[in-house]
Amino acid sequence: MNRGKKKIVLLICVLALANIVLVSLTLSADEMTHKFKNPSFSGQGTSSHYLTIENQEFNRKEAIREEIKAYQEELEREADNTTLARFIRNLESRIYAQLSRQLVDNLFGETASQFGILELEGNTIEYKVEDDKVTLIITDEEGNTTEISVPLGSFTF
Repeated sequence: MNRGKKKIVLLICVLALANIVLVSLTLSADEMTHKFKNPSFSGQGTSSHYLTIENQEFNRKEAIREEIKAYQEELEREADNTTLARFIRNLESRIYAQLSRQLVDNLFGETASQFGILELEGNTIEYKVEDDKVTLIITDEEGNTTEISVPLGSFTF
């Protein structure tokens, strides 16, 4: 039996060697090369990579600027909407309405004056009544003038 075992071992060795030869005929190999995927290292597509980074940085900075601007506008709106700010706006509105009423009374009222000058926030308003018209001359802080002539007979209701 010793001989039978040797034949079996020899047969197994021959089959293993034949299997190795057949498998090695179908194998092929190539040189192993390494390429970086990041364009900063490889240099391929670098300009578009840098452009993408630049766009991301720009968009982030722009978003921060817009966020700061929106926050500042919100603070301004809150400051304009305080009780004190509303009171001041209301008071100014009533004062201007009173000034306007007094000016209209001086121009067209029972005891109308023939001329007058009013200083309002750096602007000068001059009025004079001539014949059948009222002339308003408004001069701003820079010296620019606007002249308005209104005929008196057209104020009927």
